Amino acid sequence: MPAALKTGEVLRGRYRIRERIGQGGMGSIYLADDLRLEGRRCALKEVEYDRALPTKILKEARHQFLREATVLARLDHPNLPKVSDYFSIGQCDYLVMDYIPGKDLRTMMLDARQRNTCLAEADVLGWANQLADALTYLHKQDPPLVHRDIKPSNLKITPNGLLKLVDFGLVKALAPDEMTVTVIQGRGTALYTPLEQYGGDGLHTDVRSDIYALGATLYHLLTSSPPVDARQRFLRPEMMPSPRRLNPALSSRTERAILWAMELHPDQRPDSIESLREVLIGTREPLPRITRLTPSPYAQSGWQVPPIGTPESVLLWSSAGLLVLSLVALLIR
Repeated sequence: MPAALKTGEVLRGRYRIRERIGQGGMGSIYLADDLRLEGRRCALKEVEYDRALPTKILKEARHQFLREATVLARLDHPNLPKVSDYFSIGQCDYLVMDYIPGKDLRTMMLDARQRNTCLAEADVLGWANQLADALTYLHKQDPPLVHRDIKPSNLKITPNGLLKLVDFGLVKALAPDEMTVTVIQGRGTALYTPLEQYGGDGLHTDVRSDIYALGATLYHLLTSSPPVDARQRFLRPEMMPSPRRLNPALSSRTERAILWAMELHPDQRPDSIESLREVLIGTREPLPRITRLTPSPYAQSGWQVPPIGTPESVLLWSSAGLLVLSLVALLIR
C-alpha cells in the first residue's frame, strides 16, 4: 500500500493536496486545489491495487481503470460529480472529480438516530427521486454503466439540496456475456450488496444490482437500522425485520417498494430504476410537502372542489350549469 500523500504535495504540477477526506477498500480520496483554475477545489481518488495479484491480472486492472476513466469523463449529469482528469504516477492511478460540499446521508441518518427518530419519509423519497435520475442516466449509457456501490455514505446533499452520487470506485461498463471481475474491481459494501455481486454463483451483475443497493439504502435511511447482509438472508430470510416493524410511521407503499427492490433473486426485482420509481413515488417529481396556510372550507365535511381543468371539475360545473338552466326554465313557465 503506498504511503499517504502529504499536505502541500503537488501532483502533475497541478493538484496541491490539502488533506485526505476518505479511505476505503479501493483507495484514498484527497481534497486538493486545482492550481490552473484559481479557487477550484477537487477530489482526487487514488486507486490502489493488491500487489499480490498475478502480473497479468494487475496489468488488466490498470487497463480497465483507463477504459472506465475515459467513459466517466464523458458523463454529464447534475446528480453526478464531473470527472475532469485521470492520470497515473508510478504504481498508482488517480481520478480527478468535482469536490462536493455538504453532508452525506449516512451522517444525516446517524444524527437522526441520536435524536431517537428517523429521517422524514418525504425527504428520503425526494432524494431517492434524484438518485433514480442519476441511475437511469448511467443505465442508459451504451454500454450501460452499473455503479455497484450505492450506499448512504456515497450520497451527499449539497447546501442547495441537490443530491450527488459521489464515488465511482466500482463503476463497471457492462459487456455482453461478461461476468463481474470481483478480484479487480471489488465487491461493494456488504450491507447493500446483492448476492450476484459476490461472484461464483453463475449470475451476472446488471442494472438490477444497483436496484438492490438502492432498496437496501432506503431501508437503512428510513429505519435507522442496517439491512441484513444478503448472504445471511439467503440462509435465514426471517432475520431481516420489515421496514414498518422498525418504523411504524412508514407508508405501506414505500415498504412494498423497498422489499421488492431487495428481493434476493434478480429476476424477482424491478427490471429498471423507472419501474421501481413508479411504485415508490408514482411520479417523476419528488413528493412535495403540503403545507396548508389556511384551512379549506370543505375540510370539516371531507368534501373538496376538484381542481379546475380536471375531468371531475368539468363534469361538476357542467352539471351545475344544467341545474341553473332547468331552474330558470321552470321559473319562466
